[in-house]
Amino acid sequence: MVKFLQLTVGGVATGTIYALVALGFVVIYRATGVINFAQGGFVLLGAALSYNFTDTWGLPFYAGILLAMAAAALIGVVIERLVLHRMVGQPVYAVIMITIGLLIIIQQVVQSVWGAQDIFRTEPYGAKVVTVGDVTISHRDIATIVTALLLLGLFFLFFRYTKFGVAMRATAVDQEAAQAQGISAGRVFALSWAIAAAVAVPAGVMLTSGNRPLNLGVSFIALRAFPAIIIGGLESPGGAVIGGIVVGLAESYGAGYLPGNAPWLGNNFDIVLPYVIMLMVLLVAPYGLFGTREVRRV
Repeated sequence: MVKFLQLTVGGVATGTIYALVALGFVVIYRATGVINFAQGGFVLLGAALSYNFTDTWGLPFYAGILLAMAAAALIGVVIERLVLHRMVGQPVYAVIMITIGLLIIIQQVVQSVWGAQDIFRTEPYGAKVVTVGDVTISHRDIATIVTALLLLGLFFLFFRYTKFGVAMRATAVDQEAAQAQGISAGRVFALSWAIAAAVAVPAGVMLTSGNRPLNLGVSFIALRAFPAIIIGGLESPGGAVIGGIVVGLAESYGAGYLPGNAPWLGNNFDIVLPYVIMLMVLLVAPYGLFGTREVRRV
């Protein structure tokens, strides 16, 4: 039972990180109908920017994260205005290929600026732990869960109660109707890229905390959150959160139980397990657990 609870805490901590990454996918998909494969690059860039503000310039840890979020949001807007804005009305597959190209470009830019070697950041948590019964919880996991839940809460409040959030929701439902009401689709697209880039920063910081290095592999780790948006539904922010938790728990339980109970599955099957769950969900619910079913008139 102790092992189960320990794995659950770790899985939830990882799942909240994946939820932040998945929200970046969902925000852009809702606004533009495009799956943004450059999101992993934003996670990598956000972690690098935060490292620069905190470890290089000596700013406080959380102040560095906030500044990195602002810088990443600005970069997201610039990319949308210079590149993606020109692709409005073009085939979706062409835009998706551009996002893959952006991922590669961001990776090379980060490697050129910060180098190819592993970078280990400093953080305020260290090896501190809290013991609840027989379960040991690290301060890092607590901070990860609390920070992610706080950001997710702010995210949902923004979408529900702010003018820009309502505009984004309206555009996601019916772009032409939203434009008829005076909502600028261009501004919504730019805002969606800014939000996606900003939420990638804390995800990148959390993925590079502890003894986990900052390197190009971070962008690929972030893409492990991709099953979360498929499980939850491409258009559902709430589904992205639930999907992220499911993926995090699947990886944690898989790593904890499969090697001893199913060694015939081989090493690192926990990485594959979320994709197995994704396929099972798609067989039952092709639009994801909380996705919007597409209705076509013939």
